[in-house]
Amino acid sequence: MYEKSSSETRGNPIRCRAAVSRKPGEPLVIEEVMVAPPMPHEVRIRIICTSLCHSDITFWKLKDFPGIFPRILGHEAIGVVESVGEDVDEVSVGDTVIPTFMPDCGDCVDCRSKKSNLCSKLPFKVSPWMPRHETSRFTDLNGEVLYHFLFVSSFSEYTVVDVAHVTKIDPSIPPNRACLLSCGVSTGVGAAWRTADVEKGSTVVIFGLGSIGLAVAEGARLCGATKIIGVDLNPDKFETGKKFGVTDFVNSGNCGDKSVSQVINEMTDGGADYCFECVGMASLVHEAYACCRKGWGKTIVLGVDKPGAKLSLSSLEVLHSGKSLMGSLFGGLKAKSDIPILLKKYLDKELQLDEFVTHEVRFDDINKAFDLLIEGNCLRCVIWMDKQVSS
Repeated sequence: MYEKSSSETRGNPIRCRAAVSRKPGEPLVIEEVMVAPPMPHEVRIRIICTSLCHSDITFWKLKDFPGIFPRILGHEAIGVVESVGEDVDEVSVGDTVIPTFMPDCGDCVDCRSKKSNLCSKLPFKVSPWMPRHETSRFTDLNGEVLYHFLFVSSFSEYTVVDVAHVTKIDPSIPPNRACLLSCGVSTGVGAAWRTADVEKGSTVVIFGLGSIGLAVAEGARLCGATKIIGVDLNPDKFETGKKFGVTDFVNSGNCGDKSVSQVINEMTDGGADYCFECVGMASLVHEAYACCRKGWGKTIVLGVDKPGAKLSLSSLEVLHSGKSLMGSLFGGLKAKSDIPILLKKYLDKELQLDEFVTHEVRFDDINKAFDLLIEGNCLRCVIWMDKQVSS
């Protein structure tokens, strides 16, 4: 990638390469696109590297809205500010930043509160546009609009992001590690740390040991949980999970005539203190709720289920059990204050990030990253925009 100088490009459209998803489920097409300059409250970023998340694959496959095409996917990334629009004062040209799908405006009652990370000024939604102006900054060379994804669209050499979705970080941190905190690892670690507030000595159950579930395990380990039970259909996940603090494993396909929740209730003498659903299946939310302890157990939902999926809980059970059931977007983290804390924990060798990166590829090989994740052969695949990577 030819790195254009800010003085040369500021205020002008940039022509660069992007991996465009033109049809659901079909390989991304590397093509040249035009990236418009940032509007007020927006920042144009040169992407250094990006990583692939299961949410990218989910929306890449969707044939109906909120699936929409042509689109530039990608939402886990790190980059350098190339230019800023009007009314941007918290970042400057040349700053290293992490874009996030969750906003942190710092102004609304929710962003000022310690109780929530759900911004009310720019409420999260799955939109194909920029959050404030509801237009796109991308067009192809024929002038056709290319849609945004989760307010980031990092599968492009340059992208435009609202300043509420940008966190400035220390540029000395390796980009292929820092980018993980743009979504997946932050979501899992944050769910244990911020949403659940896992207590030292507690028991945790995690349904689904993909990268999000393993990040929950890492967060629970950091919080001092003593028993971390992983639940998955793949027994190989246990060995991987041990690296992140998983102490016990339940193969959900090998429970005989018992449900998973019955097995876990027996293992924990009445239920776990915290249960995390990281797959995105209503049936697993029910199982997680059934095996968190009466009186104080918390069930936290992180998995993204199919549109229209519903839960069905007994009203009497909710009343009598005294349990909590809650969702957790971005792990309950406030990006601008919590991401720097997690990066410091990484630098202090408390938080593990290296172990999440199993593969790295060049931008030209982005479809290989999709294959690796779909086949279950990787946790996180980092995609470098301008670097030769040995295969």
